[in-house]
Amino acid sequence: MAVRLLVIGSGGREHTLAWKLAQSPHIQQVLVAPGNAGTANCGKISNSEVSVSNHSILAQFCKEHSVGLVVVGPEVPLAAGMVDDLQAAGVPCFGPSAKAAQLEASKSFSKAFMDRHGIPTANWCSFTDPQEAFCHLNNVASFPALVVKASGLAAGKGVIVAKDQEEACQAVLDIMKDKTFGSAGETVVVEELLEGEEVSCLCFSDGCSVSPMPPAQDHKRLQDGDLGPNTGGMGAYCPTPQVSQELLQQIRETVLQKTVDGMKEEGTPYVGVLYAGLMLTKQGLKVLEFNCRFGDPECQVLMPLLKSDLYEVLQSTLEGKLASSPPEWHQDRSAVTVVMASPGYPGSYKKGVAITGLSQVEETGVQVFHAGTSLKEGGVVSSGGRVLTVTAVRSSLEMALHAANRGVAAVGFPGAVYRRDIGHRGIAHLAQHRGLTYKDSGVDIAAGNRLVDMIKPFAKATSRSGCNAELGGFAGLFDLKAAGFIDPILVSGTDGVGTKLTIAQACQQHSTLGQDLVAMCVNDVLAQGAEPLFFLDYFSCGRLDVGVASAVIRGVAEACCLAGCALLGEGGEGSLTSSLRCKDGGVCVCERAHYFVCSGGKKVEMLAVYWGCSENNKVGF
Repeated sequence: MAVRLLVIGSGGREHTLAWKLAQSPHIQQVLVAPGNAGTANCGKISNSEVSVSNHSILAQFCKEHSVGLVVVGPEVPLAAGMVDDLQAAGVPCFGPSAKAAQLEASKSFSKAFMDRHGIPTANWCSFTDPQEAFCHLNNVASFPALVVKASGLAAGKGVIVAKDQEEACQAVLDIMKDKTFGSAGETVVVEELLEGEEVSCLCFSDGCSVSPMPPAQDHKRLQDGDLGPNTGGMGAYCPTPQVSQELLQQIRETVLQKTVDGMKEEGTPYVGVLYAGLMLTKQGLKVLEFNCRFGDPECQVLMPLLKSDLYEVLQSTLEGKLASSPPEWHQDRSAVTVVMASPGYPGSYKKGVAITGLSQVEETGVQVFHAGTSLKEGGVVSSGGRVLTVTAVRSSLEMALHAANRGVAAVGFPGAVYRRDIGHRGIAHLAQHRGLTYKDSGVDIAAGNRLVDMIKPFAKATSRSGCNAELGGFAGLFDLKAAGFIDPILVSGTDGVGTKLTIAQACQQHSTLGQDLVAMCVNDVLAQGAEPLFFLDYFSCGRLDVGVASAVIRGVAEACCLAGCALLGEGGEGSLTSSLRCKDGGVCVCERAHYFVCSGGKKVEMLAVYWGCSENNKVGF
C-alpha cells in the first residue's frame, strides 16, 4: 500500500529528503511543511501549509490526511519534542526524542556526556556567569581556550574561534551580554582549540546498533581557500578520502556506537540520525560536536550516494532492524554540492531576487536542491541567505566538482555568492597519496591487453607487401624494398575529426570515426601524388572502454583496407598516416610515431593525430 509522508522543514536538506523519498515505490505522496519553491508541486512532492509549531494541530492533520510517517529535518522541532508529541498521539515520526536531542540542543550536556562515557573530545568548561568565564580565560585555562560556543541552538553559527584571549573574552561578552545568538547564549562553553582535518560522520541509529554513512566534509567559511566569516555551510563533498576504512571503523566503535550505548544506558535511547563533527588531530580523533539530524549541506551529498530505498532505511531504523538490514551506498562515486548564497550572507541580505536558468542547469546532469526560495507570480525568487545547492555525482571528486561548478554557472541571480573550491582538501589529499600503480592513474594494463587481442584480426586484414601488421608494439616496420620502392621520398599527413566526433558521441556510434579519420589523412597523401602505405594509430583515454576503442579501431582497419594501406603499431603512443615515394631505397623505421629514421640514419620529423578521451569515456581528437 502506498504511503503519504510529511517532511518538516524548508531548506535544502528537506528538499533533498523529499526528492529521495519520492523515488521509493512505497510512497504515494511527499508533503513538505512549509517547504520552498523546489518542493512545490514537483511530481509526488508538494507543500503543505499545516502549522508545525503546534504539535496537536500537526498530529490531527496527519491523522486526517493519512500521513504514514513524519520525517523531521531541522534541529529546533526535535529539541521542542515534536517526535515525542507525535508518537504519543499515534503518529509515526522519525527522529530522536527531546531528551536524546540534548546532544545537540545543549553543548554543555553533550560535553559532560562525552566525559562520562569516555568519548574523545576537546578540553572544556561551561559558564553561566560571564565574569567567571573572563577569569578562566585570563588566569586559569591550562589549554589554548580559544573556542567560544553558545551552548544552545544557534542555526550552526554559534561558534567563535578567537585568535587570542582578548578576542575570546569579547566573544563571551557578545554571546552572553549582547545576546548575539539570543537565548542560545545563556550558557557558554569555552573549549580547547583543536587543529587538524574536520570531517562529518553521520549514522543511522535504531537505539541499539549504528549504520555509518560515508564520511563527508562541510565548508563553513564563505570564501575560497577557507577564508572569510563562518556560515551555515557553503558546500560539502562525500566521501572524504582523508577517512580510511580503518579510521571509519574506529569512529564507529569509539564515537558513534559508544554514544548510542551511553544514551541507552542513561535511559534515553537514541533513534534517528546521529551526526558527529570530528577533528582528526595529531593526537587522534576528537568530537567537536553532535548534531541530531542530517547535516545541511551534508544531506545533499549523502542522499544521491544512497543506493537503498530511503523509506525502507527509515522503517528499518524505527523497527530496530538496522543490524540485519543495513543501507547500501554507491561505490566508486563522489558527490559535490555547492551552495549559492545571497549577496551579503551571512550578514543582512535582500530577498525576492529573481532566479533564472533553473531549467538549463538540469541539462548539465546535476541536481538543484532549493533552500531559501519561494514562488512569486509564477517565478522563483530568493527568500533566504543560502538560496540553492547544486549537486553533482561523478566517478571522481575532481569531475564532480567540475560538474557542480558548471551547474552553478548555468543558474543566475544578481550578486550570487558561492565557492569554487569545494572539496579542495580531499583533492589535495588524493594528489598527495594517489597510488603509484598504472591502474590507480587510469591505465588498466589488463584492459589494454584485451583490446589489443580484440583488434589484432582487424590489423591483420590490412596486411600488404612490405609490412608485418602485428599490433601491440607501439611502432611498426615497413620494408620499402619488399614493397618495390626505389629512391623514396617521404610524404606524411595528419588530420582530425571535430563535428563528426560530437555526433558520434551523441549517437554512440564510433566505428565511422576511424573511417573518416583515415579517409581524410589518405586524401591528403593522395593529393601529393603519393601512395598510402601504412597508418600508425594512437588511442588514449581517461579510462579505457574496450568496446568503444574496439569500434573506433575497427573503423580504422576497414578504411585502411579500402585505401590499400596497412594498420601498424597499435599500443597507445601516436597516430599518423604516412606514405613514401621512391628515392634511395632506404628502410624507414617508425620511432614512437614522432619521427622516422631512414637507412642513412637521418631523422625525419613526423606529425601525429592524437585521439584523447574526456569524461564518460568519450573519444576525442
